[in-house]
Amino acid sequence: MGRKLPLEQTNMCMVADPATGKVLVQKREKYWTGYAFPGGHVEVGESFADSAIREVQEETGLTVTNLHFCGIIHWDCLDDGEQYQVYLYKTTDFSGELLERTDEGAVFWMDMQELQNQPDDKLAPYFRRVYLRLFLDDSVWEAHTAWSKTDTGESVFEFR
Repeated sequence: MGRKLPLEQTNMCMVADPATGKVLVQKREKYWTGYAFPGGHVEVGESFADSAIREVQEETGLTVTNLHFCGIIHWDCLDDGEQYQVYLYKTTDFSGELLERTDEGAVFWMDMQELQNQPDDKLAPYFRRVYLRLFLDDSVWEAHTAWSKTDTGESVFEFR
């Protein structure tokens, strides 16, 4: 059996404004591209929720509270055993002043329907089919897929 690589743990948080019906969107330019919600890596000694709070603050300028867990996405790489887990949260509680841009890209409010109607090439990979499903469908809480770095086909996800 090959060497097991460390598990990379990340997060993403959907911040919704109940007064306007809009969600906070990031036009990502670093690591991967397209519209998504803010998020990033879990640091050593940090809880998953605390990491989401920190990442939202770093990438948007907003402070979020009262996070609700939406689910987890688990990626297994068949080539080398690499694993990624993305912990998903959402909230309607935020304060602070929104930044226009960070190293990750521009951040702005967008109507949820407008976001859902964006063409796939404007969205981050798997955002509509996987991420949004877990954020918006309370009956689904986990997505898992095995993938290969050499396979250019679409990953098949298993939902629970």
